Amino acid sequence: MQVTVRDNNVDQALRALKKKLQREGVFREMKLRTHYEKPSEKRARQKAEAIRRARKLARKRIQQEGGLDISGRR
Repeated sequence: MQVTVRDNNVDQALRALKKKLQREGVFREMKLRTHYEKPSEKRARQKAEAIRRARKLARKRIQQEGGLDISGRR
């Protein structure tokens, strides 16, 4: 990963680097690797994440079709 520093503006380059790392999921992976995670816990976490993603996608689809207003009611 590479970030260029323009006009000696290190703060801007640092923000860009953090944004790239966040997008790649480096911080999340570091947090997960701080402690050992049992395989059963890992499966449960991944299953919960998949359910969360599916529900979010379903909500977006319904909202795009015009089925829900902002309050979440029909």
